[in-house]
Amino acid sequence: MSNTAITVRLQQPSARCRSALSRWRLLQRSLTVMVVVLLTGCVSVQTTKPGAIGIDRTQRMSSLVSAEELEKGAVAAYAQVLGQAKKEGALNTDAAMTRRVRAIADRLIPTVVFFRPDARAWDWQVNVINSEQLNAWAMPGGKIAFYSGIINKLQLTDAEIAAIMGHEIAHALREHSRERASGEANKALVIGILGAATGAGRTTQALADLAITTTIGLPNSRLHETESDRIGIELMARAGYDPQAAIRVWQKMAKVTGGKSGPEFMSTHPSNESRIKDLTQYAQIVMPLYQKSKR
Repeated sequence: MSNTAITVRLQQPSARCRSALSRWRLLQRSLTVMVVVLLTGCVSVQTTKPGAIGIDRTQRMSSLVSAEELEKGAVAAYAQVLGQAKKEGALNTDAAMTRRVRAIADRLIPTVVFFRPDARAWDWQVNVINSEQLNAWAMPGGKIAFYSGIINKLQLTDAEIAAIMGHEIAHALREHSRERASGEANKALVIGILGAATGAGRTTQALADLAITTTIGLPNSRLHETESDRIGIELMARAGYDPQAAIRVWQKMAKVTGGKSGPEFMSTHPSNESRIKDLTQYAQIVMPLYQKSKR
């Protein structure tokens, strides 16, 4: 068997290939820079004053998701949610319930100044959506929605509505949506890429999607829920609502759900039992504020 020499001829890449390779390397460098910014472009902030309940945790916020941008997204997202509800004939269908919820909000909103004075000037909006869901939420900048199901199924009193609303307002005051968005590296990258690629209109929609995701789509952490429970109970006490009502909300919730909150270590939320225990403690702390408001 004869030996055959094998010759490999290395060809220079074509101009088209060189151009594609150049673009790929540029993209790699851009992504590397963006990741570095994500990892290092965080600031430590305290979004609220401690209040009587003493919430003083320092929060880490990404510079890629500003409060102004997320509030802009919340305006668009809230309009989309209300528009869909109106289209389905589910927006503020019970005039008496809507008046009731808004009257409670009118008492609660002035108390936000004890945690952050600037929030008093937010463009607060409160609407009721006809739905069987046991749900309520507040988007960044004070966009609140209550679902009729949680009021009807739990047969909520005004004070109990105030407890739930105070909790949701607390999420907005503490900018929990922004804090969660800051932890969603992929979301921040998407916003940056869409903004660079398609202009401001598409960026607004991306921010709207992010506002919906971080407010409604994903469960809050135990830490965020506990902070909002405690701030909410102070807000309601300052507004003249008995803080004991916050405890009754979760007692009712436990009955309606059959107590099936699951093991605490498997859930992002505190269990009903630990929540009731914590609220019982903090109801006593804010009781003097409630008594003072009644005088």
